[in-house]
Amino acid sequence: MKKYLAEMVGTMVLVLMGCGSAVFNGGCGTPAQVLMVAVAFGLSVVAMAYTIGGVSGCHINPAITLGCMLSGRMKAGEGLMYMLFQVAGALIGSSVLWLLTSNIDMAYATTTGANVCGAGVSLAGGFLAEMFFTFVFVLVVLGATDARKGAGNFAGLAIGLSLVLVHVVCIPITGTSVNPARSIAPALFEGGAALSQLWLFVVAPFVGACLSAAVWKLVGGERS
Repeated sequence: MKKYLAEMVGTMVLVLMGCGSAVFNGGCGTPAQVLMVAVAFGLSVVAMAYTIGGVSGCHINPAITLGCMLSGRMKAGEGLMYMLFQVAGALIGSSVLWLLTSNIDMAYATTTGANVCGAGVSLAGGFLAEMFFTFVFVLVVLGATDARKGAGNFAGLAIGLSLVLVHVVCIPITGTSVNPARSIAPALFEGGAALSQLWLFVVAPFVGACLSAAVWKLVGGERS
């Protein structure tokens, strides 16, 4: 149970800090705001990796959990429990943001940090972006945390920096999810387009995670 609770707390922090950076600092309308939000998400992962990594592995992302399941690092039942608690943690984080925005008199560009396709971005374009960027992110996770070939104690830093990189490129396209839990919770509070497009931010990251697991088996397997 401790590892499931750790995943819940970690995902709560990710949503609270990552989405909160967009909520309270004017959204992602300028390059500086994009970089700020990207760094907030990345630092959240780094902080949680060195906090709960020893307890649960610090997935805090159902796509990462799926990649680990497909790579044979965890059983399906355990993985599904991880996902359940990750979504619960994201809901807690979004609830805190909702309480804050409801009690602070400010003008917000966004009150939830929910994901939607950007102006001029088709659903197909958004799907491809989320799929490919999740593929890159989960591939880094699988490689950095590999027991034989990974980055050891530097894995959390490598993963956090890769998430910053993914956000810098993908924020203008979809706001960057690469994490179904991170998208589900804000969409439930946001409604509208965020809710109607939610399927994209669940399915595309899972497809990307499947691709990353397949690729890592090819490049990181025992046979060279």
